[in-house]
Parts: sequence; structure tokens; C-alpha cells
Amino acid sequence: MPDTRTASCNCGAIRIEARGQPVRVGLCHCITCRKGNGAPFTASAIWRGEDVTIQGDTRSWKDTTVSRHFCPSCGSSLFGVSDGTGEIAIGLGAFDVVPTGLAPTYELWVVRREKWFEVVTRTEQFPGNRTAVG
Repeated sequence: MPDTRTASCNCGAIRIEARGQPVRVGLCHCITCRKGNGAPFTASAIWRGEDVTIQGDTRSWKDTTVSRHFCPSCGSSLFGVSDGTGEIAIGLGAFDVVPTGLAPTYELWVVRREKWFEVVTRTEQFPGNRTAVG
């Protein structure tokens, strides 16, 4: 796996660099992620905040615990910053090199997962948010 990964929005105004390997990779089926991305789930890789550099001015909105950032020019949904931990969840669709080689190890809000969706890799499944850190 690469030591540094880059991500960007559709128009290129926002550039993201993530160094090292992510802390974890997961899927989320919650209502907020669904509506925020216009898709039935979100796939994200989570890095420690100090391992991520962001260039360009994003806009954001905040739900209860996460500030969700997007490009004000093209509207691309890019990443979220978690309160308390400072972790940054970068959407797998934002990465410049695909396939990314990143596979989810867990799923959140599986009670809201579409019945037709089946994950190919084995994941730890949570009915709501994760209860344990790591």
C-alpha cells in the first residue's frame, strides 16, 4: 500500500494528502451519510488528523459530532472531522488513484442497510454507531 495517498474534488480546487495507513476503513448506512452523499451508504477511510493535509477552502456543515466538508465550487463531498478524536474520514470516492486497495472492516447502522446490498468482504457490523474505539 502506498505511504501517501492523494484525494481531490471534481474541479480540483480542494486537495487532500493522507500519510501512512488509515486507522480503519468502514461503511456507514446512517440517514445523515445517505443524504449527505445521495447514495445508500458511505465508504470512508479514517486517518488521525495529524496525518492529513488539506489545501483549499471547503465549506462544511455539522451534525451532532461530525463536521462534514465539501467543495463550494463543484459540491463534491470529501471528508468529515470527528469531534473529540480529531479523526478525518475521507470518502473512498475522493481518492485520485483507484482502485484504492482499501477494504472496509466494519459497517455502521446496518439496520438501515438496503436489503439488496451485500458486502463482499467480511465486516464487523454495528446496528448503530460503533461502541468501541479502534
